[in-house]
Amino acid sequence: MNELSQQIKHWGLELGFQQVGITDTDLHQAEQRLQHWLAQGYHADMEYMHKHGLKRSRPALLQPETVSIISVRMDYLPEAQEPIENTLNNPVAGFISRYALGRDYHKVLRKRLQKLAQRIEQEIGIFGYRAFVDSAPVLEKAIAEKAGLGWIGKHSNIINKKAGSWFFLGEIYTSIPLTIDSPSHNHCGQCTACINICPTQAIIAPYQVDARKCISYLTIELKGSIPEALRSLMGNRIYGCDDCQLICPWNRFARLSTETDFSPRYNLNAQHLIELFNWSETEFLTKTEGSAIRRIGYEQWQRNIAVALGNAPASTEIKAVLNHKISYHSELVKEHVLWALKQEHVLKQ
Repeated sequence: MNELSQQIKHWGLELGFQQVGITDTDLHQAEQRLQHWLAQGYHADMEYMHKHGLKRSRPALLQPETVSIISVRMDYLPEAQEPIENTLNNPVAGFISRYALGRDYHKVLRKRLQKLAQRIEQEIGIFGYRAFVDSAPVLEKAIAEKAGLGWIGKHSNIINKKAGSWFFLGEIYTSIPLTIDSPSHNHCGQCTACINICPTQAIIAPYQVDARKCISYLTIELKGSIPEALRSLMGNRIYGCDDCQLICPWNRFARLSTETDFSPRYNLNAQHLIELFNWSETEFLTKTEGSAIRRIGYEQWQRNIAVALGNAPASTEIKAVLNHKISYHSELVKEHVLWALKQEHVLKQ
C-alpha cells in the first residue's frame, strides 16, 4: 500500500496537480465545527449545508466502503498580485474573484481526477471510488488539512506553507486502504490580517465566517436582495471577493498557474463596469459559457453590477446607464439600480 500510495502521488503530479495527499475518513472534529456553524445560522439560506445530514462529515455514508481519501490541489492564480490590486482599487472596473476568470474549475479538476482513478485501475484493477470537486457534500478543506495539503486559516481557506492559498481542491473517495499522510500544522500564529481586511467584517472570529455578511455569498449564493447596509461595503466586487487572500502574508509564496484554462477570458480581470452592465443576456450567456460565473445567471449579474456602479465615483456615463436600466423587467435588478441612483455621489451629477 505504501508503494501504491507513492505511485498515486507521482501520477497526480504528472496530471498537473501541484500536490497529492492521502488521509483516512475520521472527520469527527470537523463535524463538530460544522454542526456549531450551522447551529449559529452562519450558513444563511444555503440549506444544502443541512440537506445531506452527516454525509458531509462521514464519507462512508456518501460513498459506501470508503476507507481512504485522495486529496489534491491545483494552483489557479492567473496573474501577479499587483494587477489584481490595481483592478480592485479601480472603482470603475468590475472585480471578479480570480478563481472564476477562466474555465469552470469543476470541469478541469474532475477530468484530471477521473484520469487519476483510471490510472490506479490500470495498476490494481477495478476498485470502489468516486471523484468530487466542490459538487457534493464533502468537507474538502478538513480533508485537505488532514491529508497534509495545508492548514485551515483564520479566513477558513486552506493555506500551504510553500504555495499560499490560491488553489483548488479535489478528492477521490476510495475503497483502497492507502497509506495516510500526516496532517498539516497551523502557521497563522497571531496574524489577524484577513480578519481586519474583510470589507464587511464577515470573519467574525478566527476560523469563523458568517456567510450572511460575506461578499462571496452575497454576490454568488444569495438569490434575492442584497441587504442595504452591506451594499456600500461591497465596492466594485461583482463576483466573489479575494481580499482575505490578497492580504495573507503566506501568499508571497503563491505561484502563477500554468493552466491555460484558468487564464482570464474577455478581459474579465480588468473590465469596465459599464461594459459589463451593457451586456445583453445573450452576451452574458455567450461570454460566460464554460465559466463558473454563469451559475449565478444574468439577473444576479446585473444586480451585482448595479451595486458596484452605485459605489463608483459619480459620472454622467454611470448615471445614464443606470437610468437606462430602470425599465428593466426584473424587479430585483430595478431595486438595486434605484439604490445606486440614490447614492449621493451619483446624484451630484
